[in-house]
Amino acid sequence: MRVLVIGSGGREHALAWKIAQSKLADKVFCAPGNAGIAQNAECIDIPADDITRLLDFVKSEKIDFTIVGPEAPLDKGIVDEFNKYGLNIFGPVKEAARLEASKAFAKELMRESGVPTADFKIFDDAERAIAYLENQKYPLVIKADGLAAGKGVVIAENKEQAKETVHSIMKDKIFGHAGNRVIIEDCLIGEEASILVFTDSRQIIPLASSQDHKRVFDADKGPNTGGMGAYSPAPIVTKAVFAEVLEKIIQRIIQGLARRGVIYKGVLYAGVMLTQDGPKALEFNVRFGDPETQAILPRLKTDLLEVMLATANAKLSRYKNLDWDSRSCVCVVVASGGYPGDYQKGKVINGLDEAGKMKDIAVFHAGTKKEQDKIVTSGGRVLGVSGLGDNIKQAIEKTYQAVEKIDFEGMHYRKDIGYRAVR
Repeated sequence: MRVLVIGSGGREHALAWKIAQSKLADKVFCAPGNAGIAQNAECIDIPADDITRLLDFVKSEKIDFTIVGPEAPLDKGIVDEFNKYGLNIFGPVKEAARLEASKAFAKELMRESGVPTADFKIFDDAERAIAYLENQKYPLVIKADGLAAGKGVVIAENKEQAKETVHSIMKDKIFGHAGNRVIIEDCLIGEEASILVFTDSRQIIPLASSQDHKRVFDADKGPNTGGMGAYSPAPIVTKAVFAEVLEKIIQRIIQGLARRGVIYKGVLYAGVMLTQDGPKALEFNVRFGDPETQAILPRLKTDLLEVMLATANAKLSRYKNLDWDSRSCVCVVVASGGYPGDYQKGKVINGLDEAGKMKDIAVFHAGTKKEQDKIVTSGGRVLGVSGLGDNIKQAIEKTYQAVEKIDFEGMHYRKDIGYRAVR
């Protein structure tokens, strides 16, 4: 089987790495890929959101199955376009992808479907939003409506910060058109967890639990990022919590879409807050999480490609559950100095081979490219270093030993990934 993975980040490297291990995969391509993905797949120089060129490539190269990594091509309707030509593709249709592409759509569907979530208001006028902030209790959460690469959420601790945030999003357009509307919602207190499932709308097969670290600095300080690290499993997600999330959040949102005539096929990611009143939905993503994927897939024993094919072809009922390595996995994201703000590119990365040769370590590339015989930085999040251990402490220790072998100018990473699980 000839497989195409679309995307260029750490999540796509983890997907290509796992898919290349499948007995069904004869040849794996990735568009556009990166310097690390090139070790597991043939990289094709086509942007992830250039649907016309991707379609032409799939037809001309007789690709049997396409897997969409990032959210942007899903929002642009790549699945709908491929479906027109009877091409096999993994991911939800454009209308279902609105769950991530529009936070306002997602919140309204949650309310309509009885999904527990924070109370919220939606504004498309900056002055009205700022006026609303006058008499609210703080902290509050302010979200840009559209796609903002995981950075469109701000926890405002006071009125002044809230007003500045609304001004930045809606007037200064720091997230472009994604900030034409904002959602202002109550700030939920508790611990976050990431619950990912495969679904073909009839069957739901959960992946292992995980927990992400969004803030850029240790002890959850600093601005939100796309994610600075993750670990799996998340001890706080007990069997009872998992069951409640599946019943009250995942199933209800899939049924809510179905009532609107929308069939969801793909992976669905629920970001949840485990509050004193039970799990509440924070957001939905319509693709694999990044970096959660880099902590989950090293633990997966079931053939990933087989499961994805079953999902895309509405045959997920042949699975009751997935087979997992009992060990823990930790992923530490290595970033460019200055991320998530301005950062420099083109810094030579040293120590990749040494780290990659360590037992039970996988180094997933995100923002990298090859220049002559060197691998250099080309993005904010540069690498995801993932390590397996018999328990969470051992996994943390092994992963950081691997991280310490890597070096480039301005390199930054959190030193406390997994601390919640240890606590």
